[in-house]
Amino acid sequence: MGQVSASSSITVPADPQRVLAAVADYDTVRPRILSAHYRDYRVVEGGKGTGTVAEWILQATEKRQRNVRAVVTAADSTVTEKDSNSTLVNTWTVSPDGTGSTVTLLTTWNGAGGVKGIFEGIFAPLGLKKIQAEVLENLKNELA
Repeated sequence: MGQVSASSSITVPADPQRVLAAVADYDTVRPRILSAHYRDYRVVEGGKGTGTVAEWILQATEKRQRNVRAVVTAADSTVTEKDSNSTLVNTWTVSPDGTGSTVTLLTTWNGAGGVKGIFEGIFAPLGLKKIQAEVLENLKNELA
């Protein structure tokens, strides 16, 4: 069982503090930027930054879905979502980029073993990068 990861980045025309606040806003901003791959999104506790707990179903493919219960921590230039149901971790990193910001979304998890793990390590990141890119584009449009 090896670690699997997918990462996508985008440049956003907003200052880093505004972008971080948007990324950490699970009440208002997050529901507006999620793609159609996310179902049954809801905030369980908190709603902004550290201490927030949010749940959703990530429908990665027609047959593959993951029930996520994300516990959020926010520090410095990152917002981290650790799934209580699995090893999945989403790390949002915001860094200055000229007059705007670069936002990187990194998702990692412990993959399956054996042949299934080989296929997961090849194909899952490709599909997840498309989902990440759509969410990041929605964030960019939200902040434009």
